[in-house]
Amino acid sequence: MAKPQRRRRFRRNASEPFQPLRTLLHIVLLQSIYYLAATLLILFAALVAGTPFSISLIFSWRAVRGDTTVGWTLGVVWLLCGLFMIVAQLLVIARSKLVLDFSLTSTFLHLMVVSLYDHEVPRSVLWWALQVAITVLMIGGGTWACRWRELRPMSFGLGEQGARGEYEMVPVAAVEEGQAAAKSGESSRA
Repeated sequence: MAKPQRRRRFRRNASEPFQPLRTLLHIVLLQSIYYLAATLLILFAALVAGTPFSISLIFSWRAVRGDTTVGWTLGVVWLLCGLFMIVAQLLVIARSKLVLDFSLTSTFLHLMVVSLYDHEVPRSVLWWALQVAITVLMIGGGTWACRWRELRPMSFGLGEQGARGEYEMVPVAAVEEGQAAAKSGESSRA
């Protein structure tokens, strides 16, 4: 009797299997950082401006208006929150190819939260323009930051670390001389 063949599990890439719980954890962590940064920045702006702080400043689209100083201040604060998200994406996901997905997910979840809080889809053109600007900022800045981190020079044991943390290239002859001296038990210092 022949053994039944086992079905192979599909994997996108051998080095990175699909991990839904890890992805969900990253989404929850990034969204928490998003709202924590927004809360702290909006609280600070409200205290400085002398306006009362309320949860509707965070979760309502009606607070972002073009005819009041508080509305414009909230717009600037939300843009600053987008800058915080660049750093959060760099620290949490650290992969440039994932920044687009996580940025769009974060913006979509914010839209859902705002819509549920106000019981309607936002109708303000300024709010929508602000969300587009924040999303573009997070995608552009997050992709740049993650690529900068991914493309930093690496040392493969051929260089010595300088005083500022930069690697300096050592000539191959010096490396071979040091290896030959180490094999013969001699010190390579002259």
